[in-house]
Amino acid sequence: MHSATVTTEGDQIRWAELPGKDPVRVYVHGLGATSPLYFAQSAVHPLLAGHRSLLIDLLGHGHSDRPTSFSYTLEDHADTLAAALRAAGVTAADVVAHSMGGAVAVVLAARHPELVARLVLVDANLDPLTPERGAYGSRDIASYSEEEFLAGGWQEVRDRAGDAWWATMRLTGREALYRSAVHLVRATTPTMRELLLDLPMPRAFLHPEPDGPFPGADELEAAGVRVVAVPDCGHCIMLDNPEGFARATAEALA
Repeated sequence: MHSATVTTEGDQIRWAELPGKDPVRVYVHGLGATSPLYFAQSAVHPLLAGHRSLLIDLLGHGHSDRPTSFSYTLEDHADTLAAALRAAGVTAADVVAHSMGGAVAVVLAARHPELVARLVLVDANLDPLTPERGAYGSRDIASYSEEEFLAGGWQEVRDRAGDAWWATMRLTGREALYRSAVHLVRATTPTMRELLLDLPMPRAFLHPEPDGPFPGADELEAAGVRVVAVPDCGHCIMLDNPEGFARATAEALA
């Protein structure tokens, strides 16, 4: 396990690392997840293996520290991720990022372009959302006030999330989970979609084919973003269809 101090208070981001050649591959998880679990199988898949690979946990998540005073905005997630990558000696990386991690990766590429050479987004959040109690994911969490969530709302979310997501969500600091969800739902200004359209590096967006056409795909493709529908999967493409995910990601990074 590797680590880097990323805040003035001494908070650390941690990651698992696989040795290999350049370019470096950086894998970034979604809300309430952890990269070593979500991406280990992909990083060693024959189509993707052989590169130095960092399976990194955002602040507040997984193996990283869980400060209660941190804002957990997408911008601050991106800046602390940038600090960790610089400490690891990473530049011009291939960044593969899922869900909320994809939103963070877009902000990372916009704010720290020297760190990102190519970007693969995996069913990432690109637009603002409306909080809704009982909805799945960030919208559900953001429907509470922070006080409500910390006082017991997290237990209601846990019960709705189910065992699979809770297995990693329980490793996330509760303040981190709540604030990250709130800022993900609010999105950035400009939005993540608008930032993505203007990024200069090669970009790909993977989404589950069973969900139907991705909204705004034509605009993304017109801006040079490769939009790829992956069959036989849901939101967690890399877990649901490891072979399809590896193939689509390898093609995007070719």
